[in-house]
Amino acid sequence: MSTTTFGSSRVRTVAPSMTKEMAVIAARHGDCVSLGQGVPGFATPAHITKAIADFITSRPESGKYTLQTGMPELREAISMTLQRNKGIRVDPETEICVTVGGMEALLCAVFAVLDPGDEVLLPSPTYASYTEQILLAGGVPVHIPMDDKWQLDIDAMASAITGKTRAIMLCNPGNPCGNVIPAQQLKELCLLGEAHNLVMIVDDTYDYLVFENAAPDTPLAWERFRHLSISVGSLSKKYAMTGWRVGWIAADSRWMEQIMKVHDATAICAPAPSQFGALTALTGSQDCVTRMRHALLKRKELCCQRLDELHQYFSYVPPAGAFYVMARYLFTDQEATELAVRLIKEAGVITIPGTGFGPGGESHLRLSFGGDEVEINAAFDRITRWLNSSATHATT
Repeated sequence: MSTTTFGSSRVRTVAPSMTKEMAVIAARHGDCVSLGQGVPGFATPAHITKAIADFITSRPESGKYTLQTGMPELREAISMTLQRNKGIRVDPETEICVTVGGMEALLCAVFAVLDPGDEVLLPSPTYASYTEQILLAGGVPVHIPMDDKWQLDIDAMASAITGKTRAIMLCNPGNPCGNVIPAQQLKELCLLGEAHNLVMIVDDTYDYLVFENAAPDTPLAWERFRHLSISVGSLSKKYAMTGWRVGWIAADSRWMEQIMKVHDATAICAPAPSQFGALTALTGSQDCVTRMRHALLKRKELCCQRLDELHQYFSYVPPAGAFYVMARYLFTDQEATELAVRLIKEAGVITIPGTGFGPGGESHLRLSFGGDEVEINAAFDRITRWLNSSATHATT
């Protein structure tokens, strides 16, 4: 009798998303407050949803395919946004593609760049989906630990380069650590990549949310590194449009020619209503972004304050951007996944185990402060009660 193997070897190497795993466990448990999934706790701004509704009801093309690269007027708006905010100059006709969220853009980049067996350097901890996408493309993720301040270790990255290394992939500001890569260090990394002909795939999703300095630099803005740079953007977090699934990818036209083959084979195009919503978001008032940024700054301060109150249990590096903090737990040597499950079952709080973001996340929990202040306080109240209970210490 023949034996059926369910799933290719390539797919079977991919671990399930730890974020989704924690959500499933929490759903079974019930009555949980979340510091887990990275979703901004805001509704999509009303002027965007109204524009989408009007587009659907008044435009017959709203239910049809757009051009594979996206609506021309949206690509023009993305081009202008990139130039204004980041100094990136790209041709909207040949160097921008609208995608089904930033995730599809990243997948297109990975598949366009990698051959089977190619290695990709990842500062660790790193966003889990980067590892998953590299494995799906037949590549090899190589995790390079960051230092204790969540900054890149350029020397360690240089030492990890082999004849199979093809790319460097990173998020700036970072998920899960909330780190921002200084411009000088990013240039050093680009010079390292240039010396070894490595492609820089940069996820710029959180570039709008930096708490102290201006928006971080990205390699595509530097002419010297342009031919080795791919930039990915998303409207999901900046405009609270996670469910609308719209983002973009920008690169030299020679890269875009290859990227478009992957995009066409996976998505054809992003949904027309979502593209129209994106156009409204980028060309309309940015007051909504200012309000959300201000609210997230207050939520960051609250999250850090509550962690400071638990300094005997947690240590952390204050986030410089995005809406995450990686908290190192000091009260147990339990593996991070086991501790996160305990927090769900015993405290009713969802966190994400740091090991879900690679080996650099050991002994950490990722906390998201995307939710509102009531939710953040409720979660920390529960964690505090749990930490102060005798049952907690009896099993650590």
